[in-house]
Amino acid sequence: MTLHPELDRITQRIIARSEARRAAYLERVARAADNGPRRAHLSCSNQAHAYAGAGADQGALAKGRAPNIGIVTAYNDMLSAHAPYKDYPDLIKATARAEGATAQVAGGVPAMCDGVTQGETGMELSLFSRDVIALAAGVALSHNTFDAALYLGICDKIVPGLVIAAATFGHIPAVFVPAGPMTSGISNDDKAKVRQRFATGEASREELMASEMAAYHGPGTCTFYGTANSNQMLMEFMGLHLPGASFVNPGTPLREALTAEAARRVLAITALGNEFTPVADVLDEKAFANGIVGLMATGGSTNLVLHLVAMARAAGVELTLEDFAEISAITPLLARVYPNGLADVNHFHAAGGLGYMIGNLLDAGLLHPDTRTVAGGGLKAYASEAKLDGDRVTWEPAPRDSLNDKILRPAADPFQPSGGLVQLAGNIGQGVIKVSAVAPERQVIEAPARVFHDQESVKAAFKAGEFTGDVVVVVRFQGPSANGMPELHGLTPTLAVLQDRGHKVALVTDGRMSGASGKVPAAIHVSPEAANGGPIAKVRDGDRVRLDAQAGTLEVLEDDFDDRTPIRADLSANRAGIGRELFDVFRQNVGLATDGAAVVV
Repeated sequence: MTLHPELDRITQRIIARSEARRAAYLERVARAADNGPRRAHLSCSNQAHAYAGAGADQGALAKGRAPNIGIVTAYNDMLSAHAPYKDYPDLIKATARAEGATAQVAGGVPAMCDGVTQGETGMELSLFSRDVIALAAGVALSHNTFDAALYLGICDKIVPGLVIAAATFGHIPAVFVPAGPMTSGISNDDKAKVRQRFATGEASREELMASEMAAYHGPGTCTFYGTANSNQMLMEFMGLHLPGASFVNPGTPLREALTAEAARRVLAITALGNEFTPVADVLDEKAFANGIVGLMATGGSTNLVLHLVAMARAAGVELTLEDFAEISAITPLLARVYPNGLADVNHFHAAGGLGYMIGNLLDAGLLHPDTRTVAGGGLKAYASEAKLDGDRVTWEPAPRDSLNDKILRPAADPFQPSGGLVQLAGNIGQGVIKVSAVAPERQVIEAPARVFHDQESVKAAFKAGEFTGDVVVVVRFQGPSANGMPELHGLTPTLAVLQDRGHKVALVTDGRMSGASGKVPAAIHVSPEAANGGPIAKVRDGDRVRLDAQAGTLEVLEDDFDDRTPIRADLSANRAGIGRELFDVFRQNVGLATDGAAVVV
């Protein structure tokens, strides 16, 4: 199928925009590749330090004739998504030995869960944890004794942070290794209903706790289609996973076999073999365009609008909100997975999953087929599904037809003609809105503003009965410089109740909402942020605000708005407690949301 002309045009624009940055990046990578791993050039004392804890692998490492895999792991046993990684290093080491190679745990990276910190102080560290993860992975790989890397991480900031590190060490081949989603529990729709009933006082805390524990009940990622599972989708669309690896449940024979196969595959693509595939060759402009297509076709998390920009910059690629909006406009929405539907990712996978989607989008000319991938053979290799043959993985063509058209549809008959992400611009600033779950009649909202400086104040106003009509809730001083840009989707039940009461409701914020933004229209990532004097800091209670997702505008309809002086807020309360004092340097140096809200790239 011929490549869609608009996708080609947008990609060529990205290539042209990125020319200088990408050339400088590739030059750095080439120099590092020419030097190769320093293992063979280290002094005997240096090498002895590196191999002292390697047990039976010491002799093979000292000879330096076989490839050595560096494992970077986000394992911890508190978070369900990362708990399965506990046994991965032993399996990887055993697989490497069987192939005549070695593997070492190069280092660990932190993994925090936004689900635990929602509405809590710790959420103010969440976005910056991405940059900490990139830095920690950089420390792990700085020993420069590895021919390849396996990255073990899955959730919200972990995968983006690891990709930034992988791009920085772009001369090293790498495979990303997922752990898979937990098995299905209570339906997401039932869970959301209990949350709304609790918000209005109709459900007890005991009922809410029972509902949440029935939803989040075992090892693996949460089953709704938020940032964690959007990450996994991206790794397949961008060619960093093995095909079909994303949504295989933990603790299954296929999951174990895929992990072993990831070790074999990364050994095959080192510079010591015939298929040398450094990460820099995988993470090019076309791969990032494919990732954006995947994000739009699946209705993925808005957090990835931040993360993809930061990830791309680490690989010398410059993305803009315009790229996201224009790719969204040509990409049909092919999936309905909660919060954009009732199904979870297990149901999505059973209906044909990513293999079906990639094959269908390739046929429609909506993906670049000629990208390099860790699997080899271009992106067509990902239009397949993994199967178990004994204790080894084989790949078969993915279904050509959806097995459940309420969850998954072809590009010729999509749920919506576009991906649902819209760029917003106006006198309040630049931002984005995800409309894939927003009813068409709610995509244009004009109403008086109520202005708040934190989400708890919104909840308090709701409980006090202050919302009695149409309203645009403005929550500002929630950007990366102000307080680390915490997610605000704790507001979703409150705003959804107001909307269900028949009011026209919208949210405007310089903060984040994640993949759980759902059915309430939300203009998010508004930039410049209030803490930097952005025009969102000029909005006053009662101002007429118009959010028009169809026209892509975000405006205050007051004649004197441009002449106002932005207000300043006392942010001293954000500076200390639960580790926030350690991140002051991040808040002072973070970039704009439109540039990925990054510190390290």
